[in-house]
Amino acid sequence: MSAATGRALAAVMERVAVTAAEVGPRFPLYADPADGRWTTTGRGSWTGGFWAGLLWLRARYTGAEPDRRAAAACTARLEPWAGADTATRGLIFWYGTAAAGDDAEAAALRARAARACLSACDPELGILPWGDALGGPRLLARVDAVPGTVPLLAGAGPGGAAAAAAHLHRHLDLCLGRPGDAAPWFRPALGFETATGRWQPCEDPPPGWSRGQAWLLLAVADALLRPAVPAGDFTRLTEAAALLITRGGVLTGRPVPPADTGRPDGPLDTSAAAITAVALLKLARTPGPRAEQYALRAEEILDRLTRSHLTGDDGDRPPGMLLDGCYDAAKRLAVRHELVWGDFFLALALSALHGLADVTRV
Repeated sequence: MSAATGRALAAVMERVAVTAAEVGPRFPLYADPADGRWTTTGRGSWTGGFWAGLLWLRARYTGAEPDRRAAAACTARLEPWAGADTATRGLIFWYGTAAAGDDAEAAALRARAARACLSACDPELGILPWGDALGGPRLLARVDAVPGTVPLLAGAGPGGAAAAAAHLHRHLDLCLGRPGDAAPWFRPALGFETATGRWQPCEDPPPGWSRGQAWLLLAVADALLRPAVPAGDFTRLTEAAALLITRGGVLTGRPVPPADTGRPDGPLDTSAAAITAVALLKLARTPGPRAEQYALRAEEILDRLTRSHLTGDDGDRPPGMLLDGCYDAAKRLAVRHELVWGDFFLALALSALHGLADVTRV
């Protein structure tokens, strides 16, 4: 890989060390673009696994035992979420443990979370419900409930693989429109009405939520890399990936999309771009004629992120900050900030390019 991506990876990993010293036992959420100071949470919320994952990636990068111990300690602090009623356990426990390699304690925690998620699956709805641990209605189908959850459930044995496939395909049924539909082609969240037995689209997040499209593409890519999950539906998954890529302008649109494609002049979301780059690197490792095109587009996105949105060592801000991430455009919350999950997916993609992480397994 190029010297430029090597420098970017070094900057991102140094940023992890600086962040660790700042936040201590807390979890970083988003950092101010002016000075790099983090807003943190005590328990990690739905993003805690990305911080643990970043620490594991740094431990791989440095090979230092203190870094490995820091990653293991952070992962252990995720344990209270294993029994929480939230489908974001996929995000928390897959990305918080997958980069840990053969660490026995991380694997045990991942297995425990997988079993808990499997037991919480609703066979009638065909999904692991969104849950109420983070507030709001429990019976939601949201695209950010799918990434991480697919590989997490798939690791829970034959029953887990079947549940992972059901969870993914039900979300594809609900969230992706069909040709000729009057509704938007992408519906990132739907609520189940028990009175009518029907799913109804939610107003928030909006149909143009670019991070939602990236989340679903990532989940499809993960399923295609796990033969037990497609269960004969390889064609359907490749068609879903093609729809997300084509209708979402993944190969032809701006490398860094707006947070809401319905507001093209609104804030960008570099975290959506970083997630998309990882998804494309995964798709490049699945059979198909467009593998090389996917890999090249992933590298193009990463080049734009590192050249135009990553802080260097020539200013007052810490180097290695991935700026212009948008937490929530509608609420005007952290709309040009460094986001911990954006950092994670950028670090994962760069680590994969440099042979430090196997993108098919993380």
